[in-house]
Amino acid sequence: MKAGKGGVLTRKVLFSPYVVLGSVLAALCAALALMEPRFLTVSNLVNILRQSSILGIIALGMTCVILVRGIDLSVGSVVALSSLVGAALVKGGVPFYAAWGAALLAGGACGALNGFTVAWMRVPPFIVTLGMMGAARGAALLFTGGAPISGFPEVFRLPGTGWFAGVPLPVLVFAGVFAALFVLLELSSWGEQVRSIGSNPVAAWGSAIPVPAITASVFVLSGVLAGLAGLVLAGRLDAAQPTAGLGYEFGAIAAAVLGGSQFSGGKGTLFGTLMGVLIMGVIGNGINVLNVNPFYEQVVRGLVIAAALVFYGRVSAGNPA
Repeated sequence: MKAGKGGVLTRKVLFSPYVVLGSVLAALCAALALMEPRFLTVSNLVNILRQSSILGIIALGMTCVILVRGIDLSVGSVVALSSLVGAALVKGGVPFYAAWGAALLAGGACGALNGFTVAWMRVPPFIVTLGMMGAARGAALLFTGGAPISGFPEVFRLPGTGWFAGVPLPVLVFAGVFAALFVLLELSSWGEQVRSIGSNPVAAWGSAIPVPAITASVFVLSGVLAGLAGLVLAGRLDAAQPTAGLGYEFGAIAAAVLGGSQFSGGKGTLFGTLMGVLIMGVIGNGINVLNVNPFYEQVVRGLVIAAALVFYGRVSAGNPA
């Protein structure tokens, strides 16, 4: 028996990504608050936002990459390499703003190499970024001989430790990136072209869209945002480490996929990724406040990716229940 239009509409609303994600987030917060009353304190909630900001910056870039049917496994390694570049320069007496710029350029250069190889050489993004993942991590280890760089000027640490109007600067940096990308994706021709490439690459090639250039630009963006995340992380820790960023690529993928981004391309929203980041942040914080073995977080991330792929696959097939 077929459902009426009202029933179909109700199912669409109930199983819309925002309703599902909002319900999951609310349920997680309620459960954790019952198990640990300290979870809902203002200081802990602010801490969740601050800790989630670094992953959020990376996840926004990952969302754009997934929109064009790509993936970027190199972001965690680029976080480490970029932060070390900035740290070495500022410790060497270079002005902080020049060190920041160099770190962003390092991230962008890694992204540009990824983008060129994917877009013009036609090598699958999984293979390209897996190679960059190893190359950037190796370069970071060679750069300092495996040793961290620490003890930065206060101004260099501001992106990771500063506050403005009662809000942590990492949260404001994340919010600024979100706003800028929202304009690019939703209000510019670049965003339309990104979605067109992901939705139908063949049609995009047959139109006036510069497919290689747009595809490459997405990987450059991902690299720059990984570099920015590296600066925020180094500032927060007052140290840049060649082992920094381990696992961030999987966290970013989990947040983006949880938020509705699909590897088939063309589908995904920044708001969905934002909610995915918050859910991942709440899970990580909950594991911490409950004194659970932190290695379980990796297990949870893997399960989240699998569950999200199954759920959105069923939604696309018209059978979410």
